Amino acid sequence: MATEVKETESAGKEIDFTACDEICEKYRDWKGATIPVLQQVQEAYGYLFSELVERIADNLNMSAHQIYGVITFYAQFYTKPRGKYVIRVCRGTACHVQGSGRISEVVCEEFGIKNGETSADLKFTLEEVSCIGACGMAPVIMINNKTYGNLKPEEARKIFRDYAELQG
Repeated sequence: MATEVKETESAGKEIDFTACDEICEKYRDWKGATIPVLQQVQEAYGYLFSELVERIADNLNMSAHQIYGVITFYAQFYTKPRGKYVIRVCRGTACHVQGSGRISEVVCEEFGIKNGETSADLKFTLEEVSCIGACGMAPVIMINNKTYGNLKPEEARKIFRDYAELQG
């Protein structure tokens, strides 16, 4: 399949759909391929923006509405850009009692974002989650796949600043 680059309507940037087309091609004749396609395309592009959803729909012979139905049903899919570092603050009972709300406030103070938001530089996204499953280490946060527990707000602030200083 030839590489096609399309200028987006909204952002005026060019999109290379090669990865999307290659992923869809692998699943062309598979029943129930929508979720694995969406997972892999999101991994490749970071999130599922409208032009990409349309391309997936065309490749899978589905309507964009059908694709959006899947995207909006499952919490694992994102239609807005996310940060390089996703900070998940546990808000379960044990973490709440141990002060996880204050840790969310520290994220806001450091990066100017609230729950569900991404920093303007696309470095951080804050997600308050119901439970991380590490109650014995409350309060707990995860940054991408790394877990930090038994945190005080100032310890969390140092961790956040360390990530902010990382390059790349």
